Amino acid sequence: QVQLVESGGGLVQPGGSLRLSCAASGSISSRNGMGWYRQAPGKQRELVAGITSDGYRTYEQFAKGRFTISRSNAENTVYLQMNSLKPEDTAVYYCNTYPPEISWGQGTQVTVSS
Repeated sequence: QVQLVESGGGLVQPGGSLRLSCAASGSISSRNGMGWYRQAPGKQRELVAGITSDGYRTYEQFAKGRFTISRSNAENTVYLQMNSLKPEDTAVYYCNTYPPEISWGQGTQVTVSS
């Protein structure tokens, strides 16, 4: 059973940057797409960005031009580079397959505040 562990979140000022990491305890096939998702208080979980097995990237509108998703199949890890962060980016960030098919991990808290 694959387990997902997110890390790299924290408190950052508006305009700052964070790099999130997602490590899988078990091997995820390189055929699987991977994605980052987030959930703000009182809201549904939403997709942030996805990356397909062939490296094609897709971003929700709010993330375009600011966030970059990448993956290392050899390291079984997915990353999310977040730049120009805004207070509305505050949420718990999760990784999963794209589309999501694995049990959700604990996520990592991102708080953007001055």
